[in-house]
Order: sequence, then structure tokens, then C-alpha cells
Amino acid sequence: MITASGIGSGLDIEGLVSQLVAAERAPTENRLSRQDARLTSELSAFGIFKGALSSFQDSLADLNTLSKFGQHISTSSDTDIVETSSSGQAVAGSYELNVSQLAKSHSLASGGYLSTADTVGMGTLTIRFGTTDYTPPDPGPESYNSFAVNPERGVATISIDSSNNTLEGLRDAINDAEIGVSAAIVNDGSGYRLLLSSSQTGEENGIEISVDDTGDNNDLDSNGLSALAFNSGAAHLSQTVAAQDAIFSINGLSITTSHNTADNVIDGVNLTLKGLSGASPVTLTVAEDHASVKEAITSLVSGYNSFVEIAGGLTAYDAATGSAGVLQGDFSVRSIVGQIRQVLTSAVTGFGGAISSLSEIGITTERDGSLSVDSTGLDDALEQHFDEMVGLFTAVGFPSDANIEFVGSSDQTVVASHAIEVSQLASSGQLLGAVAAFPVDIDDGNDSFTIKVDGILSDSISLTQGNYASGGVLAAEMQSRINGDAALVDEGVKVAVVFNVDHFEITSERYGSGSRVEITAVDTNSVVQLGLSIAMGPAGLDVAGTMGGVAATGAGQLLTGAVGSDAQGLKLLINGGATGVRGSVDYSRGISHQLDALLSGFLESDGILDSRADGLQGRVDGIEDQRERLDRRMEALEARYRSRFNALDSLMAQLQSTSAFLSQQLALLPKAGSLNNNN
Repeated sequence: MITASGIGSGLDIEGLVSQLVAAERAPTENRLSRQDARLTSELSAFGIFKGALSSFQDSLADLNTLSKFGQHISTSSDTDIVETSSSGQAVAGSYELNVSQLAKSHSLASGGYLSTADTVGMGTLTIRFGTTDYTPPDPGPESYNSFAVNPERGVATISIDSSNNTLEGLRDAINDAEIGVSAAIVNDGSGYRLLLSSSQTGEENGIEISVDDTGDNNDLDSNGLSALAFNSGAAHLSQTVAAQDAIFSINGLSITTSHNTADNVIDGVNLTLKGLSGASPVTLTVAEDHASVKEAITSLVSGYNSFVEIAGGLTAYDAATGSAGVLQGDFSVRSIVGQIRQVLTSAVTGFGGAISSLSEIGITTERDGSLSVDSTGLDDALEQHFDEMVGLFTAVGFPSDANIEFVGSSDQTVVASHAIEVSQLASSGQLLGAVAAFPVDIDDGNDSFTIKVDGILSDSISLTQGNYASGGVLAAEMQSRINGDAALVDEGVKVAVVFNVDHFEITSERYGSGSRVEITAVDTNSVVQLGLSIAMGPAGLDVAGTMGGVAATGAGQLLTGAVGSDAQGLKLLINGGATGVRGSVDYSRGISHQLDALLSGFLESDGILDSRADGLQGRVDGIEDQRERLDRRMEALEARYRSRFNALDSLMAQLQSTSAFLSQQLALLPKAGSLNNNN
């Protein structure tokens, strides 16, 4: 049904209703709009303020890192000969360096083959690393005199069968084994040759290859797989490059190293040898790295000043115009800004350094609240107090004992001097063998055993058969074999093996109660000839002691302050020394550390800023609810107005109809005097 209002009366009922409803809505709608605009503006302002805090926190990152401080830079006068880098342990100084020989990797080549698909042979390759005493045919006479195994390198065994017995297959099998030898096929014009190179330089990283040739069962001839043998029994590979150490001198002191990189020859300085110096020595200069620390400090200042500028714009009041920032007078913002300024202007306590505040290194506060840097003053402070800067900025402990190293702390660690006492030093699990006599022959009766280290069980370990003149030589072989076992390598487990007077000692490299060595299987004659039997050695010990008189928790060499104590969370590495009183650790929280912790609290998900933002958002949502209620109220009011006006329209229509009827009837009545005229 189609209806039209105002027809009966001629009134613009829709216009009247709309105007009346709009007039009724306007005061409330305007009030809600003003509130919404103000709350939305505040919500946006808090987002901007929070972003400024986050950016300021990002500017603190470098100053919160211990490794940023105490660093040194080293330079070389000729980087084509020597490149250098340094760490915090370096000592400033100048050195003359001469390089007379570079380290080289051992390289061996096979005989020529017609094709890369030629079959070589089947069996097993056993590769060891060590020092080879070998004279090649040129200058000759050829002689393989001896091989001394490198106990720090593992032993690898590679199986060669019908799936990989070609020249290509051997190359891939050796490379896939990832044992520290790279294999390549080279065509030198006379045929395809397998070129083997040690991945590490130095005399002690030479390659020895023993072969178990299952093709003709002859491990020493030059046919089949034994053509790749290179050992004291058979040397069928050609030595193309002899393993060679690097030889250089620093201020006249001669040094030999297996690599062309030499770390900590000068404390904290790493050298990379690249060429021979000849008659002109290279000058190395080590100096404190002031520039990186200064850059980190100025980053803090810039970050803070950016924050102050943004916060100032949000809270400022212009008396001339009477305009105020969105967050002007906000208690939360004032409190946050005040707490940050308090940290920046307060002195750091705990570490007892000669500098304890920013003003002492040339950083002062301006009238507008920003920070300014006196570059000359900062340079002077870095020059005079370089090693103390770490205490001014980050959380750090300064142990008085040289064998104690600060590792870390927690938010609960109290700023104080914590007395340290060690009642037990950490030790490693160790297994002692029985008496063994030398020389001894290693053969099928005593060449294999199985060992469990730190709970990890090895595969069956086989020693290289032969005569061993001393326990030290066999100890090196044992260590190399154990540390090369795949199961142990996968878990990062290692041991050290020594022959002490008359017995073997096998020691885990790990410290603490989780460290233990156990032999789980031996050969028939191992007990009698090597003094090795199925046995379990005692577990290692965790360090034990107190911090501030309260028992601390030990794990390996790491001593941690107990929960509830002043030293809670303080972590120290006890690197040996004696038991008893070990001095103290002066712990402090520097400015950047305090700021970072403070800002993290402000920025966390349930922190003060998110709480304020949630409150504002709740009020904005409440305005939307009020608008919905207003809409419903206005709809009801509009309906009442329309109903009443429509009723009025109907009444007026009826009245107009009655008026028309009456007018019609009145018009039909006789006019006065008309009856007399008719008579």
C-alpha cells in the first residue's frame, strides 16, 4: 500500500518531522562528536608517544651490549701482506711483522684414468690427519718415513662399493663425507686424475690414506682401490703440494702456526697472512676503539632528543594562542618523562669507577630538556676512562679475581659488591686405565673398543694397527679416533687422551656432573696390553660456592646467585684457581641498562601506555554504543512525530471535507426572499 503524508492538510509532514528530530538529535550528537574527536586524538597521541619511546629504546641497543665496550681496532700498513682485526682483550701498541712463509694444504693426486666413469675399485678408505715425513721422487729418492697422527682431528672411514667405485663416484663419496678433504677430478692432458686436498693448512694436517681393497685383497699394490693408498706401506698417490706451516715474526720473535690465520698471538689481535713481506716489515698498530663507543653514546643522545621533541609537542602549551598539546597535563606522560630524566641525571652506583654520570663525560641537559654533547669533553673522557665506560652504561660485574669472569645478571641482581667464596672447583668426568707397557703392537686382539662420553654412546672404534713405541703416540691415535666417531661428533662430544707415566687417562671436555667417561666394550687383549677394561669413571663435579654468604647454584664452571639472595641471577664463570675466598664482584646497572628496563616496562603489553590506550579505546567504543542508543531513540521519536502529524493530517482532511460539504449544502439553500418572488 502506498501512503503519502500531508495530502489532507497540505502540510510538509516529512520536512517537519525531519527538522524536529534533527533539532532533538543535535545537542547529543554534537556532544558525542566532540568527545569522539578528543578521545580519538588522545588515542592517536598515545600511539605517537609510544612509538617515540620505542625508537628511543632502539637507540640504546649498542650501549646495552657488553661487547661494545673495551674494544680495540688494529690496522696494518700493508693489507696485501697482513690483514688484522682485534677484540676487547687487545692491548694498545705498535708491532713490526715479517712473513717469511705461508701455510699450505696437503694435496695428493692419483694416476691418470681414461674416463671419469672408469672403475677404480671397491673396499674401504681410512683417512687420518697428521704430520707426514715424506720425500717425493723429485728431488728424491722417494721415501715415506713416518706419520704422526694429529689427535685434534678425527678419523674418517669411507665405504666404496659398486654404487660409487668409479672416479666420479669416489670424488662424490669423499666430498659427501665432509671429513676435511675436498676431492676434484682434473684433466692434466695425460688423463683424468683425482686431486685430494686437505681443507686445513699446516704440517699437522697432512693426509694419510689407508686402503682395505676388497677387489684383489691386496692393500699395498697399485691396482684397484689400493691405487689411492698414501701411507708408510704404500705411497701410490703423487704429492703435488706438501703440507706447510706459516712462519712469521713479531718484533723479531719467530712464530710458527699451522694456519694463515693467527689468533691471539698478540693478545686480542687476529692476523690473516696473505703474502710474504720480503725486506720491508709490516707495521701493526693496535689502539682503543673510541669511535664506536662515541657513536653509540651520541646515538643515545639523539634518540633521547627525538623523544623529547615529540613528547614536547604532545604536551606543550602556547600561552600566546592559548592552544595546548593533546596530552598537555596528562599524568602518565609527565610521570614517564620524569622517570626517564631521573635516570639520565642520576649517578650510577655499584662499580666504583672514576666516572658515574653523563655530566662527567661531557653530556649536559639544556633548558628545553634535551641533551647536548661536548665532543671534546667526551673525547677526553674516552681517552682517560675507556675501560670504565662499560660500568657507566650497561649492567656489568667487575670481579677482583682474574680467574672469575662475569657472564650475566638478572633484573633481581642487587647493585652491590658481592663477596665470592668457592668451596669446590668444577671438574670433568675422567676414566683412568690400568698399567700398560710400551712398545705395543695393535692388532686384531686389541684394536677395537666402544666408549660412552657424557651419556653419548659411540659406534665401535677401531685403532690403526701397527707398532706403537710410546703411550703418547697411541694416546694421540685414540683421541683422534674417539673424536672422529660419527655418533659423538653429531652431539658435539669430545675427549682428551693422555698417557700419564704408565696408564691412559680419558677425560671429557665437558665440565660438571653431566660429564662422564665409560668404556662399554673392549677387545680380548685390551685389558692386559692396554690397561683398558669395561669400566665407568667418576662423574665430573659442578662448581660450588657462595655469593654474599648465600649458597649459589653450580652447573659446570658456571656459578649462579641463588633465588631470593642479593646476588640472584648473577652468573660467574669460575675458570680454575683455588678454593676459598675469591674476592668480590662489584655489580652495577648502567644508565642505558636502567633506561632499557624502564622503557620495557612502559612498552610491555600490559604496561601503563597500553592500559591508557585500552581505557581510551573503551571510551571510544562507549561513544559508539551511545550513538546506537541515540539512533534508536530518534527512530522512536520520529515514529511518534509522524504518527501525530498523520493523525492531525487526517483530522484536518476530515474538517476540510466537512467544510466542503457544509459549503455545498449552504449553497443549495434558497436565497432570502426567493420564495415571495415565486408567489
